[in-house]
Amino acid sequence: MQPRSFTFRCLGLLLAAFTLPLWAAPATLKLVGDWEVEVAAGTGPAARLQVSPTPSLGVTNESYTSLPLFNPKTGGWSKGVRLRALRAQETTTPFLLEPASLRVCAGAEPGAVTYQSGRDYQADLAWGTLGRLTNNAIGETQAVLVSYRYTPQRLDAVVLTAAGKIELRPGEPRTSAPQVPGTRPGEQLLATLWLPGSLAKLAPEHLFPVLETAFPEPPKPSPTVAEQRLPQTLKKLRAGQTVRVLAWGDSVTDGGYLPNPGQDRWQEQFAARLRARFPQAKIELVSEAWGGRNSATYLAEPPGSPHNYREKVLAPKPDLIVSEFVNDAGLSPAQVAARYGALLKDFQAINAEWIILTPHYVRPDWMGLNGEREIDDDPRPYVAGLRAFSTESGVALADASLRWGRLWRQGVPYTTLLLNSINHPNRRGMGLFADALMELFP
Repeated sequence: MQPRSFTFRCLGLLLAAFTLPLWAAPATLKLVGDWEVEVAAGTGPAARLQVSPTPSLGVTNESYTSLPLFNPKTGGWSKGVRLRALRAQETTTPFLLEPASLRVCAGAEPGAVTYQSGRDYQADLAWGTLGRLTNNAIGETQAVLVSYRYTPQRLDAVVLTAAGKIELRPGEPRTSAPQVPGTRPGEQLLATLWLPGSLAKLAPEHLFPVLETAFPEPPKPSPTVAEQRLPQTLKKLRAGQTVRVLAWGDSVTDGGYLPNPGQDRWQEQFAARLRARFPQAKIELVSEAWGGRNSATYLAEPPGSPHNYREKVLAPKPDLIVSEFVNDAGLSPAQVAARYGALLKDFQAINAEWIILTPHYVRPDWMGLNGEREIDDDPRPYVAGLRAFSTESGVALADASLRWGRLWRQGVPYTTLLLNSINHPNRRGMGLFADALMELFP
């Protein structure tokens, strides 16, 4: 028997052709110049669209009251002070800074000292962070002025208007999570063009034709996954009883970075949909999350710790545990089987049922990806391990990774859903987790 996730992937490919309006086939895009794209849609004539590169922006004399010591042993976004114009939600967005443009001075007046990179300060030019070096001209309390240039990101829309004309609508340049311009009534989004900072020219990886308008939801199996693997939870939901749901995870579950965590987090969206589907039931949602940590960190915490596993995850005796640990993504399939197998025994001992969420996609280079197109199959061994563990153990799996892997087919470069340009999904990205969870229920 094939793993369920493999079956869904095949079904998704079969259903994809039916996710566009019946009157509109996917558009075809062809580069005909460095910044010119030919777009053909339906039986109408092709249009040639001239794309304007995103202009670089200059920052002059950005003031810092002091510089921290440069720390080469941490992530690029934390090696020193973060240049303000490059900031994402809690980090900086890499590869926006024009490296040769960076200047650090003691003051704005003529003749003020210009500090030297590698002698007075060090910068991570990819991430746009800098700090002072020891025994140099920049003292611990020395104020500095920093000037630089950068190119923000942009997501353009290729639209078929109600009049049948193909138009290009440039998006708003943003340091992180740029949004695609909206369409008007009667219009169809044909494609997006992804400009992730400064580009010498457009390339095929920047073209995102819309191949499907939504994730191709597979038919509900009979019985459903919840009926097979979450019978106690489903029985309480149908009987209108109280169901305690524990969301357990890392910073993605914590979600404190979101504009409205009480509504935007994946577990809040999931609970709201459960209440809508089972209006007679009382859903009690408890969240236990610890940013920057993983499941092993929880297991190592001593009694009395704010994040002790037995006191915070097991002691509340939830009916249903939903776990999300993108920070477990370094685990091999064998390690997943060992650690998650032990967790399963603990959950069974307190009579709790379990749903495992597969993780969202994070920075492409962290996943071994070369881009954001043709990425349906998650390459991480951890995800393969979760799918295998679910099949072998009978634990319910909400495969959000499948949904993230198909975003490119909807004209969405998935990093545009990451507020920190690394691994923190926005509300829409959180909704993909809720979609995967609700897929399990009748």
